Amino acid sequence: MKIKKRTVVITGASSGAGRAIALQFARKAERLILASRNLKMLEEVAEECETFGAEVKCLEVDVTDYHAVLNLAATADEFGSGIDIWVNNAGVLAVGAFDETPMEVSEQVLKTNLLGYMHGAHAVLPYFKKQGKGILINNISIGGFLAVPMGAAYSASKFGLRGFGQALKAELSAYPNIHVCDAFPAFLDSPGIQHAANYTGKYLKPAPPVYDPERLAQAIVSLADHPRREKMVGSISVLLRLSAGLFPTLTQFVAGAVIKGYIKRADPIPTTNGNIFVPVPFGNAVHGGWGIPGKPKAHRKYIAGMAASLALLAFIKILGK
Repeated sequence: MKIKKRTVVITGASSGAGRAIALQFARKAERLILASRNLKMLEEVAEECETFGAEVKCLEVDVTDYHAVLNLAATADEFGSGIDIWVNNAGVLAVGAFDETPMEVSEQVLKTNLLGYMHGAHAVLPYFKKQGKGILINNISIGGFLAVPMGAAYSASKFGLRGFGQALKAELSAYPNIHVCDAFPAFLDSPGIQHAANYTGKYLKPAPPVYDPERLAQAIVSLADHPRREKMVGSISVLLRLSAGLFPTLTQFVAGAVIKGYIKRADPIPTTNGNIFVPVPFGNAVHGGWGIPGKPKAHRKYIAGMAASLALLAFIKILGK
């Protein structure tokens, strides 16, 4: 019995999590429309996806351009005779003290991370409503619950995305077969931080533990197969969400202290705009080289330590009442 291919749109598919998501859907031999600003790298991803039997079309798209996103939706609809799944994934990062980060950079972070996702939803929802079905998946990150010191615009975009997703779910309650799914992964071993705009003057790397982007990709495909309102990806994301909810002031203090401590010790490098305005010609693999892909046991010591700290804080809070 021949299984119907689903039509899947993925933004930011040329590297990191987006590339991993594309390859994961390709393993199911789906019909893929891959979008990013880097067409050359997209075509490389497409070749790899086609080895799994996927049909692939690539489009050069900047998600900050609403008309380009409208064209992406129209092209996908024509290519696949409808759109089954839309994955909002394209994102950028700027790190530095807010007042030392150029305002145009912060604006571009918001345009990409927040408005880019809104553009995607606005473009695809008319197709979903016409079909009476569809799945919109937003890759948000644990940053939607835990603010990142030295990343004010990034935090604003991720908190905004969480609110946007909740509002959209309520608005679409009359459409039971249209699903909005929000994914909240922990820190990923992706090239994202290599691409980041950096105004700290220091070499950056993600805080451990970092998760394999393949794990997020598997979670995204799982949401496409079995939609749910939200999915936390990785035990650390669950623990950080609990910590931010139960002990917001203390969690924020610890996060700030860790980041400031690291920056104080890190090696100096020149400031850079990274890929905020244009793609960079490096770091287009799935992995960034920060973690241990495929070895989740390596995270257990971090998970155990955080769980113990949460339990101790909860006990102290109870005693203080």
